[in-house]
Amino acid sequence: MRVLLWSYGPRGDVEPLVALAVRLRELGAEALMCAPPDYVERLAEVGVPLVLVGEPVLEGADGLGRQAGPELAIEGIAEQFDKIPAAAEGCDAVVASGLLSGAVGVRSVAEKLGIPYFFVLPSPAVLPAPEQRPLYNEGSDRFFGGPLNGHRAAIGLPPVANLFDYACTDRPWVAADPLLASLRPDLDVVRTGAWMTSDERPLPAEVEAFLAAGPPPVYVGFGSAPAPADAAKVAVEAIRAQGRRVVLSRGWADLALVDDGVDCLAVGEVNQQVLFGRVAAVVHHGGAGTTHVATRAGVSQVVVPQIADQPLFAARLAELGVGVAHDGPVPTADSLSAALATALAPETRARAAAVAGTIRTDGTTVAAELLFDAVGRDKPVG
Repeated sequence: MRVLLWSYGPRGDVEPLVALAVRLRELGAEALMCAPPDYVERLAEVGVPLVLVGEPVLEGADGLGRQAGPELAIEGIAEQFDKIPAAAEGCDAVVASGLLSGAVGVRSVAEKLGIPYFFVLPSPAVLPAPEQRPLYNEGSDRFFGGPLNGHRAAIGLPPVANLFDYACTDRPWVAADPLLASLRPDLDVVRTGAWMTSDERPLPAEVEAFLAAGPPPVYVGFGSAPAPADAAKVAVEAIRAQGRRVVLSRGWADLALVDDGVDCLAVGEVNQQVLFGRVAAVVHHGGAGTTHVATRAGVSQVVVPQIADQPLFAARLAELGVGVAHDGPVPTADSLSAALATALAPETRARAAAVAGTIRTDGTTVAAELLFDAVGRDKPVG
């Protein structure tokens, strides 16, 4: 079996597909990834072949990791019709995630080639309620329906409407752990569990040295989400107020330390699976990926949600007793320090350690089995 994986979006959209690609390879299948240049290094790390599709996300994003403006979206649709047919040739299925205006082009190519297409979401919370879907479809049709159907006509396909539904499919897959992302009863989705792969990368030498030089620090980062104003300054002040050292992730917001204190270290892309197991707490935005990694690491959390499904992840972590949901997206040093005091309390840390073992690790296996069933091939052994 050969599977084409496609995504355009922030790390939270791409990383689940990376995990699926690794698991498919372990099961004897082939996986090919179509993604923008932002992920060249990540795909090389896991040895998954990459076809570059799309401009760098950071250069064409609106701050939410989504391509901004109708012109860029229309150009993105054209690129799918230009590049995906060759990439999908010989593939048995297509799995997409991320930008909907790109996904409609990818599904159109899969339709032309007569191969199954699936859409995966990192969280069910990003799906609208049934009564809201007509508005989403109307907006999508108005925004890029004309250009899409022009390209479809050029390859002999009939026009299609309700493009939000077309991109997401009738039953999208949800790559989130059931404990962390509960389903609304009005959603019809396929729940596979979280798509995660074991990250074996060592920490950089400077990070190892910093960790060894004192007690466990507090990590703070906002990943590929926007960060509130003065986020670094506020976080450092709040963490220091709790008597802790700081590991600051620069992230897509390019956060920077406010001074050269020896109790702080700024880092770029690092292995969160390893790092989170060695810090006292994690302060983050509540993205699906970071939430899953931190919870599985058994570290207590403070979530300062910014957009999309992040408030729901924050609330769920608080409900589970493994962390604190900050009240609002813009913390002060006092409000963040108070939240940290709760997160660092022995009972919160004990609860976080207990919940860690309940996070399922078989999501990619479930998804792979669904793909084998869909293409009618013999399932691998093991």
